[in-house]
Amino acid sequence: SKGDQWDLTALDVESRFVVSMVIGKRTRDTTRQVVKDFADRTGKVPPALITTDDCNTYADLLLDQYGETVVPERTDKPGRPRKPFKQWPAGSVYATVNKTYAKGKVAAVHRKIVFGTEEDLARVLDESSTSREINTSFVERQNGTDRSYNARKARKTHQFSKDIFVHLAVSWWVMFCYNFHFANRGIRQRQTDGSVLNRTPAMAAGLERHPLTVTEILTTQVVGFCPNKNKTRAYLGYHPNPGRAP
Repeated sequence: SKGDQWDLTALDVESRFVVSMVIGKRTRDTTRQVVKDFADRTGKVPPALITTDDCNTYADLLLDQYGETVVPERTDKPGRPRKPFKQWPAGSVYATVNKTYAKGKVAAVHRKIVFGTEEDLARVLDESSTSREINTSFVERQNGTDRSYNARKARKTHQFSKDIFVHLAVSWWVMFCYNFHFANRGIRQRQTDGSVLNRTPAMAAGLERHPLTVTEILTTQVVGFCPNKNKTRAYLGYHPNPGRAP
């Protein structure tokens, strides 16, 4: 539990709802955890557009999760037949953003389509109500918001976390409040009478009708939840996954 801990998050851009979060070292296994968790929570349906930074770990893991298995037909020619392989699903796009910095400022932004076609990308961006180009600005904005609510993640501070269990507890509390309690200005909705409806990401995603109060969060029974008496780090969503970073 010593050293840096990373929050790997998967965000729905339209609603700003954080669907998945895994806390641990930034390794391939941790990245696999968040990719799988997001897929499990969304019915394993590939999103129309996935964007990440240019870490080379994502491509293989996303292809393994969402790729369709193709079994090549036998050619009856000499030699070993081709093995089955994964093919990216048609209609979906995976793209990356790579930023280069100079003197603490963004000097250049390089965007790249990894899986999918230019036609699919153009269609997805045309249908989007939030973006007109490949970007990771929404998850970056959420990261900044998370740090503003959680002093344990603020940069250049003496308030950094020293106990992993407390760090996990505060991280999940802040994330839940972000989704269900705090109104997000980026998803405010103009009403027919001219008034503005302040919404939480959960409201925008259709999961709630109003921002939950702290009392509601603490007293509402979670249906189907079976608490584990053995409070291990894995139970709290911590996946150290020792190993080399990607």
